[in-house]
Amino acid sequence: MSSTTIAAVATAHGVGSIAIIRLSGSHSLSIAKKITHNEVLHVRNASLRSVYNSEDELIDEAIVIYFQAPFSFSGEDIVEIQCHGGSIVASEILDTVLTAGAVLAEPGEFSKRAFFNGKIDLSEAEAISQLIEAKSEDAAKILAKQMKGSLKEYIENNRDALLEILAYSEVSIDYAEEDLPQDIIDSIKMKLQNIANELHNTLESSIRRKGLMQGFKVAIVGKPNVGKSSLLNKLLNFNRAIVSDIAGTTRDTIEEQIKIGTHLIKVVDTAGIRDSSDEIERIGIERSIEAIEESDIVIALFDLSREYDDEDRVVLELVEKYKEDKDCIVVLNKNDLEPRFDGLHVEKYLPLSINSSLHVDTLIDVLKEIMDSKNISDEIMLISARQIEAVKQATSAINNAIEPLDDQELEIFSFNVIEAINAISSITRPYENDEMLDKMFGSFCLGK
Repeated sequence: MSSTTIAAVATAHGVGSIAIIRLSGSHSLSIAKKITHNEVLHVRNASLRSVYNSEDELIDEAIVIYFQAPFSFSGEDIVEIQCHGGSIVASEILDTVLTAGAVLAEPGEFSKRAFFNGKIDLSEAEAISQLIEAKSEDAAKILAKQMKGSLKEYIENNRDALLEILAYSEVSIDYAEEDLPQDIIDSIKMKLQNIANELHNTLESSIRRKGLMQGFKVAIVGKPNVGKSSLLNKLLNFNRAIVSDIAGTTRDTIEEQIKIGTHLIKVVDTAGIRDSSDEIERIGIERSIEAIEESDIVIALFDLSREYDDEDRVVLELVEKYKEDKDCIVVLNKNDLEPRFDGLHVEKYLPLSINSSLHVDTLIDVLKEIMDSKNISDEIMLISARQIEAVKQATSAINNAIEPLDDQELEIFSFNVIEAINAISSITRPYENDEMLDKMFGSFCLGK
């Protein structure tokens, strides 16, 4: 338990009905007693107490709750002071507890102490952090499961399987007098391949579903004057982008957030894609290409009332280029006008008339359906770039272990398995060599 007691305002800045000041550390209870002028604070009992500053002046009437170590979030003594909302009262109480001996907490320090005291692992800490900024209800549900240990259990199972393989290899290095039988090698290879396949599937699924965590990004692309800005304004339900008949009106990407179904998404209106000698417009077009590359969903907009031309062809080529990696929706706008468009050969498209709002709701439904389909609730999901990179490294190390095993080079084989264990363990808790020894002596009963 740390000898330093930390304190911070645990609620967002601004006006609200309640603000919470949290203390964690060995002096939390004594500080709470000091500023409330009260010697009795029962464990897990919400008590209404007067709170006084260092000059013994009344600050507020607040609810004070004491959580005794180790049965608290951080594993230390914790006191929560729930005062009336507003920055002034909360700041004054925080200043008072700091004067009484606490120190201001660093960002994430409460969770950090919970980790070091064994109350949460790294995956649960990341879930807590991301839950605050969840971009959809599906994301919140996934993160809530991870806070309860679903990812931790998944990682621990694969970690234990790798540890058993490592333990067998280490035993063979130290105690075997002859080469491993082929059936043993084949069995280990099968176990390794099963682990690698499972990790790979989780990795691919997580990458496809990253929009659930980070918020889906939708890029509206097309040549000039097909209605991209009008579509953005219609989706937002207000005039965010300038609309005119002049080609090249949108010189840069415009980004806005909207909610569709249970998802908070970012919609990007891009500059019209065409050949241009205007330097500023050319830079805008380059950013349009970047927006496509960074998006999860692409809406390719075409004008049904104009003839298909080379600029349309370039847009369609971009759709073809990215359709394997992204969901692409081809939309034919101005469906209320006489059709002159010909030459577009796609399997599926949506008709649309932005000016009359015809089929706009259909487009919104298609977007919702695509985003909803990304959530397979029973699948484990990696929720950060750090976790994804860790699984990539673990999978690579497992694949690197196969050849040394075939050649009976067990030292090199063990090195690669340890690399895999270290990588996957970084998601939850660091690997310690004693874990492998426990597996060795527990599984093989050496030296009994």
